[in-house]
Amino acid sequence: MNKLLIPMLVLFVLVLSACGSNGANNGGNNAETAANANNSAANAADSANANNSASTEASGTITYQSQTGPVEVPDNPQRVIVLAGFAGDVMSFGVNLVGVDSWSKMNPRFQDKLKDVAEVTDESLEKILELKPDLIIGLDNVKNIDKLNEIAPTVVYTYGKVDYLTQHLEIGKLLNKEKEAQTWIDDFKQRAAKAGEEIKAKIGADTTISVIESFDKQLYVYGDHWGRGTEILYQAMGLAMPAKVKEMTDKEGYYALSTEVLPDYMGDYVIFSKNAEADNSFQTTDTYKNTKAAKNNHVIEVDATSFYFNDALTLDYQLETLTKGILGGE
Repeated sequence: MNKLLIPMLVLFVLVLSACGSNGANNGGNNAETAANANNSAANAADSANANNSASTEASGTITYQSQTGPVEVPDNPQRVIVLAGFAGDVMSFGVNLVGVDSWSKMNPRFQDKLKDVAEVTDESLEKILELKPDLIIGLDNVKNIDKLNEIAPTVVYTYGKVDYLTQHLEIGKLLNKEKEAQTWIDDFKQRAAKAGEEIKAKIGADTTISVIESFDKQLYVYGDHWGRGTEILYQAMGLAMPAKVKEMTDKEGYYALSTEVLPDYMGDYVIFSKNAEADNSFQTTDTYKNTKAAKNNHVIEVDATSFYFNDALTLDYQLETLTKGILGGE
């Protein structure tokens, strides 16, 4: 996503100790030494072991290999805060969220799920402390990282350091849900590849497609790894990108453009990630109306606030929306 839209975030993790183990060991020792109360001691030991098992489930830890080194994190996190675009990944695993970034809160598709979840930033330290998180997830450009580390251990991700599916797998590893993450990835790749073949069979393998977005008073076009469905279209489906788009987005991943040069960046099909509050007056110009995509009714408008990120829930939604939009829009 473009720099205007990348939330400033960080990921932290609270080290939880498995306190119940000592109780279980003591129970076992007492059972061995209480020669005159064997039955009673045995029952006490069984009870202690059961309590220890429950404690391990709630407060055990695993070592997660983060990009900055190994970090001890909860093996079953119960109160997660996300300060980045990973809320959909966390929710896809059924893990409880207590705080999220403003961009996740504004996603209309997440509103029901997040209605009771607090909105937080890397500067709302008191609120974060009150939420008592056992895990905080974010990007590596977070503010107050040392102070946040006092609330929870820290794990941070660099946006784009790994591809979008590997990123989901990393979140899965962090949440002790690696198997579930890999299962979703395998299924998603199959679904996206199949949809891509169907689309290419209908519109042609060489037919180009662009992804543009309006934000404030500026238009942007996106490369192959900047959310808005770009990963699906160009990586998973293997659809063609206009040469000019590839050239200008190759370095940064996105490119700001004016209405005058818009035709150079409009593919045969266009996905328009539309912000209702932005300046979308370019759509009324002859420059836009005379593009091939506009004249052929091949501009597919999607809600930008639902399309920004590339978490698992959003990718599933994007795949369905893009497939129906292209196959049903001929």
